[in-house]
Amino acid sequence: MKQVSSEFLWGGATAANQLEGGYQEGGKGLSIADVMPGGKQRMKIIHDPTFDFELHEEYSYPNHEGIDFYHRYKEDIALFKEMGFKTFRMSIAWSRIFPNGDEVEPNEEGLQFYDRVIDELVAQGIEPLVTISHYEMPLHLAKHYGGWRDRRLVTYFERYSRVLFERYKGKVKYWLTFNEINGAQFMPMLSLGIAVREEENTLQLTYQGLHHQLVASALATKAAREIDPSMQIGCMLIAAPVYPYSSNPDDVWYAHDAERMMNFFCGDVHVRGKYPSFAKRFFRDNGIELDMEDGDLDILKENTVDFFSLSYYMSRTEKAEKGQDEAEGNIMSGVKNPYLQASDWGWEIDPTGLRVILNKLYERYELPLFIVENGLGAYDKIESDGTIHDDYRIDYLRDHLKGMMDAIDDGVEVMGYTSWGCIDLVSASTGEYSKRYGFIYVDRHDDGTGTLERKRKESFFWYQEVIRSQGASLYEEESVK
Repeated sequence: MKQVSSEFLWGGATAANQLEGGYQEGGKGLSIADVMPGGKQRMKIIHDPTFDFELHEEYSYPNHEGIDFYHRYKEDIALFKEMGFKTFRMSIAWSRIFPNGDEVEPNEEGLQFYDRVIDELVAQGIEPLVTISHYEMPLHLAKHYGGWRDRRLVTYFERYSRVLFERYKGKVKYWLTFNEINGAQFMPMLSLGIAVREEENTLQLTYQGLHHQLVASALATKAAREIDPSMQIGCMLIAAPVYPYSSNPDDVWYAHDAERMMNFFCGDVHVRGKYPSFAKRFFRDNGIELDMEDGDLDILKENTVDFFSLSYYMSRTEKAEKGQDEAEGNIMSGVKNPYLQASDWGWEIDPTGLRVILNKLYERYELPLFIVENGLGAYDKIESDGTIHDDYRIDYLRDHLKGMMDAIDDGVEVMGYTSWGCIDLVSASTGEYSKRYGFIYVDRHDDGTGTLERKRKESFFWYQEVIRSQGASLYEEESVK
């Protein structure tokens, strides 16, 4: 019977802008997430060159309330404890600590909120895993500096990181610098706070912004080691194996090239401390010239990460000549894979792909891996007796966890697993409540109605047993009755 060790970090993952609410409480400033409207058109709106970073009456903004974790965190942490969480991945809202992002002194009231949350986690025996920046940079930095296109953000991020490390040394051991840093290649607004105008060069802005983030991440890593050497600093990337659509050598090369830029470009800088040769070729072929300061390459080389964390939702299939077969739901493009089913939102489901990418990453980097996001967004229904039978979520998670266990059996070192959206929250891609991921149902709906009451889904009890058995229960039955 396969099991993980007792040190394995089981838990769940969230992001401040998607669950906290209290968007103007405690001295918090506005973030870019606060001006992103809810609804299926969210990504289209924020990718529009005319996106103006303003609030508009015709849109709804569910992030403003989230699921009110800001006031209900004790109740939610108690539920995490009941499930048996060993760790909880949370993020800190940058604009709670520095409302505009460029201040010299932090907002004490914002720090006190996270004092309370972190102290509650520690009191319940749950290890905090903290993301420093998760798709919610202060709005002022996006509007007045143009987001990460501006080098000054490196200084502001380092200052912000140092404040957190000083405040929470001895309480928070595990840190992630930027959420899904390679997401900038697909979503520059969400990841970099850059609204690309029609006359601007998207690739130039994206990779210049990424360079600034990579330097900032390395400086944060350096600061953590100076302040508390026991801290463990990880990078965090979207991970997805890229399959060739066919054995046509053109498809094989196209997929290979796409996978390197997606999975290994940022990873090589974080782990190996240098830009890979294929990235240099990509820059040359696309006319990208990075503006670097003296010492940048040394900063990257000298401050590599301790572990590699990843989100995994789907694989990606590519062919050299696309037709009418693009996989519409896959944010990262690609074509439809005829062997895979898809979720209600069109995300292709590939549990074996998790085993594939874990092996690839571990073979390349030989660092501990941490799966910090994986889950199924789906519509949930409350039955007449109040129960929620989310067997589709259980099936999805069981299959993916088995893929993880197979990778561990292959020799891959995996530190832990935190299921995304362990409690229902606002979707990052669509700004919807109805795209639910959680083991815990939250009574809030896309029209703004609902009591915010928490309810345990069937998956709550299933995951509780997975954790209690260290994964052995995954093999004891094929479905929950």
